[in-house]
Amino acid sequence: MASNFKSELINIIQSDKWMIEILENIKGLNLNDCWVGAGFIRNKIWDYKHGFDRTELNDIDVIYFNDKNPSKKKDLLIEKQLSEINSDINWSVKNQARMNLRNGHAPYEDCFQAISYWPETATAIAVRLNTNDEIEFIAPYGLVDLFNLIVIPTPGFDLKVYNDRIASKSWIAKWCNLNIKTGYNTI
Repeated sequence: MASNFKSELINIIQSDKWMIEILENIKGLNLNDCWVGAGFIRNKIWDYKHGFDRTELNDIDVIYFNDKNPSKKKDLLIEKQLSEINSDINWSVKNQARMNLRNGHAPYEDCFQAISYWPETATAIAVRLNTNDEIEFIAPYGLVDLFNLIVIPTPGFDLKVYNDRIASKSWIAKWCNLNIKTGYNTI
């Protein structure tokens, strides 16, 4: 079952010219442990499962890991570089080597560990093109929740923050088939 989701994820992304162009742009940056994640993947799969073409994204989350230069200034330079490539996109670049400070965690070892702290299991997924232009992904909690339209908090994530986030996103209004867990309850 999980390997079917892997194939399905790769096929869905491969068939989306816009997503491939974004991944090519990111690959061209040659950043260490670099991925595109969060809504870029989550929304695409939810749209696909609901028969939508593409819902609007607030931004595109680019993550990488560089513990030698964790400055926010570097992220802003990368965002500027990406905006010069494609100014139609609101780029959000974050070096995961410093995100532990914002989140009050011990230092992260890599992007895989960093995204394991993202709010929902269906959001904690990132993709990239490898050196052979093949799609790779990281998903600390797998792909089952994403493809089954289940929204649950990642282990240890603050439940109040999670529930406030869910309320502010209004996801159920966009994707009516979601099964959103708020603690032990379902919307």
